[in-house]
Amino acid sequence: MAFSPTASTTPDSYLWFAEALLAWYPRHRRDLPWRHTRDPYFIWLSEVILQQTRVKQGLPYYLTFSSNYPTVQALAAAPPDEVLRHWQGLGYYSRARNMHYTAQQVVAEFGGQFPDSYARLLLLKGVGQYTAAAVASFAYDEPVAVLDGNVFRVLARVFGLHHDIAAPASRKKFQQLADQLIPAEQPAEFNQAIMEFGALQCTPAKPDCMFCPIQSSCFAFQHGMAAELPVKSKAKAARTRYFHYLVLRHADTVYLRKRGPKDIWEGLYDFALHETESAELPGAELLAEVERLGGRVATDRVGEPAVAARHILSHQKVEARFHEVWLAEPLSATATSAGLAVYRSEEVEQLPKSILITNYISNKQI
Repeated sequence: MAFSPTASTTPDSYLWFAEALLAWYPRHRRDLPWRHTRDPYFIWLSEVILQQTRVKQGLPYYLTFSSNYPTVQALAAAPPDEVLRHWQGLGYYSRARNMHYTAQQVVAEFGGQFPDSYARLLLLKGVGQYTAAAVASFAYDEPVAVLDGNVFRVLARVFGLHHDIAAPASRKKFQQLADQLIPAEQPAEFNQAIMEFGALQCTPAKPDCMFCPIQSSCFAFQHGMAAELPVKSKAKAARTRYFHYLVLRHADTVYLRKRGPKDIWEGLYDFALHETESAELPGAELLAEVERLGGRVATDRVGEPAVAARHILSHQKVEARFHEVWLAEPLSATATSAGLAVYRSEEVEQLPKSILITNYISNKQI
């Protein structure tokens, strides 16, 4: 497909690439709500949600957050547990905590107005190079190229870059190329186009090479290397952790605790946890753990058999067992020192929880 030249400050050798994507994009772009605004708050919100998340999964969360928190001031004023509750199921909960902190920073340090340049956006906590470039280009038309997984893939295949995209040193090489490609007159449109092209056309598996508008100039297509590019070194093998949850129940209540810092699911709620080196927990050890928490097992009511569940995270795998324990009486003050608190079913529903805990509670109808 031929493209007629247009005025641009993009180097002449790269004009074809920008023009091809800008011609492809209007015909294939998805109609997404954050593409109908120049408000930096909503653009930033969408980018935080979509990091490490597919559009189909992230869209409902974006609609929930933009509806419940229509301004950065509203998000900043929201209780942390409420923010985490709305984020529940999306994973990578540190993003939600950083998002909440950033909203508070914008209100406290920037008068409720998002910084209006790439350099100043980087001053915000949790805002990295990609997010800053996205907001700067989409909201303010600053010619800064975005670099996400889709862009890495497109650039590696089209231009034959064999640098390991998992290596930090490679980012500079890809960023230099991306910055050369972006047309100064249409930075927002180009950034949207290249990301959409990677999401819909130049996909990770089974890219649509036969109907690609730039196949004749694509290194990977010409050399049959679409499956080999981009180069990405394998991540370290995920370690396995064995979680034994003690689901302590009394009458119509159940005990949960808020998880502390420096571990997965910080700030979310789960049951009393006994972590071991084995998938099995002997009955005597279970009983001893209940007693350590100040509990006395009811002799007239037997809990159901332990429920097993598995949850895969980016760097670790959790093998969980849920042990239902009915108590003869409410826990003593010892439980309070362990962080446990008593909740009724309707209260449990409102607590922010990991998907592992949510699924168990839903299946058990606690």
